[in-house]
Amino acid sequence: MTTVAFIGLGHMGNPMAANLVKAGHTVHGFDLLPENLNVAQGNGVTIMANAEAAVAGADVVITMLPAGKHVLSVYESVAKSAKSGTLFIDSSTIDVDSARKAHEIAQANGLKSVDAPVSGGIGGAAAGTLTFMVGGSADAFATAEPILKPMAGRIVHCGEAGNGQAAKICNNMILGISMIGVSEAFTLAEKLGLSHQSLFDVASTSSGQCWSLTTYCPVPGPVPTSPANNDYKPGFAAALMLKDLKLSQEAAESVGAATPLGAHAKEIYERFGAEGHEASDFSGIINYLRDAKRQD
Repeated sequence: MTTVAFIGLGHMGNPMAANLVKAGHTVHGFDLLPENLNVAQGNGVTIMANAEAAVAGADVVITMLPAGKHVLSVYESVAKSAKSGTLFIDSSTIDVDSARKAHEIAQANGLKSVDAPVSGGIGGAAAGTLTFMVGGSADAFATAEPILKPMAGRIVHCGEAGNGQAAKICNNMILGISMIGVSEAFTLAEKLGLSHQSLFDVASTSSGQCWSLTTYCPVPGPVPTSPANNDYKPGFAAALMLKDLKLSQEAAESVGAATPLGAHAKEIYERFGAEGHEASDFSGIINYLRDAKRQD
């Protein structure tokens, strides 16, 4: 089977790497945090001394890192360690410009590359049901698809370099906006004396239906698997939602797109985080809205 170097073994990277091991791939891993390496080793990943050692001899390199600057730093440091034709897959969520620069680094060193951010959170990473949004050439996508399958529920080729990140940013802007809208509706319903279940039963089967309601309902009860039933322990932390909303607004500014709801959603999540809720699930925004005062 394929030898995969996996760099970035955090909350998302570790279960993704574990699914590659289960699929029969040899996985060489590296992370800066010893505790992450310990978990990865327990999942069957061979731990390497550094990123360069992980990449040497690998057929595929996967990165799952916090920001564009980290991805570019890794690409610049390991590209020369990779054998010609190695496929680089970046599954981090980063800005489109950095994603396209990463492709340029790969191309300059004779490597294939795709940007392949994910949707589905920690639960999807563990279950192997992530949605991958992939940007890159048709040839690179064809090489990447069988590697992604053990980690994926769905894989979508979104077009050329950077388009995977563009799709992820747009999708999560919708998600942030819709979660605020659903939370506002439940907050209003509470004040009007309408039960959570009644609103859910109506909206989930009519024009208010959306993923934020039917899969990730922000109040306990109607959707038993939503974080609202577990004190908003994160499947997708508010800090990560804010990161993605900031990326959406940077992208909007760079191309002159009007995204007023996206901008306002970013401001609301900034306030939520400033109150100390960065580590709460993003659906916990309903608690911020309950306490907010109406502005006329």
